[in-house]
Amino acid sequence: MSDTIRVLLADDEALVRAGVRAILATDPGIEVVAEAGDGGQAVELARAHRPDVALLDIRMPRLDGLAAAAELRRLLPGTATVLLTTFGEDEYVVRALGAGAAGFLLKSGDPRELIAGVRAVAGGGAYLSPRVARRVIELTGERIARVPVARDRTAGLTEREREVLGLVGAGLSNAEIARRLFLTEGTVKGYLTSIFTRLEVRNRVKAAILAYEAGLTG
Repeated sequence: MSDTIRVLLADDEALVRAGVRAILATDPGIEVVAEAGDGGQAVELARAHRPDVALLDIRMPRLDGLAAAAELRRLLPGTATVLLTTFGEDEYVVRALGAGAAGFLLKSGDPRELIAGVRAVAGGGAYLSPRVARRVIELTGERIARVPVARDRTAGLTEREREVLGLVGAGLSNAEIARRLFLTEGTVKGYLTSIFTRLEVRNRVKAAILAYEAGLTG
């Protein structure tokens, strides 16, 4: 990946695209290289431009964001997908979580979350808007009941693995975790492989949710 993060933006509402584009333009390290008005066009443009990150509205014509994300993961595994959502689309959020999307952002959220999310997933991390994270946890079971389960699942990790997992939960990329803990990126990847295996999670988003439930994110 070059120093500039290349982004594909897909939303069927031109006004929303304009707003998201304007927010991303405030970061000189992010460039919107293509825009799409539907999921099918998003896939076509992604194949042509090979962006680092695809920001996809969940509800779009031809292909919705979930189907487009699945197709992009099949065709372009190097492109991280982030789903843009609104409250009231709970079923979609849970389905996207199970499908392995790298991030979830609320259209009505803090603009700083948009830039933070794009940067996190471009660096190999995962990012959930805090409000989305809380809502996902509510949807997948009452947190008060899940906390002891999450703590039991993470209890067998080493102290360093718990530190790494907590930083994954905070949305940090591998490079950021390495800098924070004075490790190499290769060492961080090794820890993550061990963590994912021991916790039986398939992706960073599920690991981030577990870290949040276990109280490891600070």
